[in-house]
Amino acid sequence: ILAYAFLERFPGRGFHAVWFKPDKGFTGNHVVATDGEIAFDFHGYSRWDKLLAHARRKNGHRMPGWNCALVELPPDVLVSEAKSKTYDGLWLRGPEQYLHDALPRARAYLDRFRPPVSLDGDRSAILKD
Repeated sequence: ILAYAFLERFPGRGFHAVWFKPDKGFTGNHVVATDGEIAFDFHGYSRWDKLLAHARRKNGHRMPGWNCALVELPPDVLVSEAKSKTYDGLWLRGPEQYLHDALPRARAYLDRFRPPVSLDGDRSAILKD
């Protein structure tokens, strides 16, 4: 839902949703918004390559052999249980299935962060290193 809210707020900036789909027999699903260089999730902005390395390291520590496929998802799948279930292994709730609707909370959470800058702009201001 947060990735959906991010894409909704910042259209046309080259970001898309990516699902970390764990290999069969593993857990560790995650959905982020990324443009291939910068990623956004509940931690805020990070470098895409560092986020992937972190996910592999953290999940691999808990579950040796953990790996994932990276699956691009259309925005409407992120807020629809029915549409998400059309992807093997994915089952997301819609925002209305959470107490008090999660979408307004996700939109409010985004207020804490600066907008992403273009690829040719200075991105250091949004990244924590």
